[in-house]
Amino acid sequence: MSLFDEEPKRRVAHEIGQELSLLSVAELDERIGILRAEITRLEEERTHKGSSKLAAEALFR
Repeated sequence: MSLFDEEPKRRVAHEIGQELSLLSVAELDERIGILRAEITRLEEERTHKGSSKLAAEALFR
């Protein structure tokens, strides 16, 4: 494996606790959008897992 085969490092969109004072309003808005989308994704996964758990519990009753 050569150095050229490695995947490029992903740019982190936001890091929790990161200094915000140097960011513009547009950058803050962008990060808020990214975080809201991530919250939605997490909530959907939680709902999916909850549904799977309920189905499994119903099967073993």
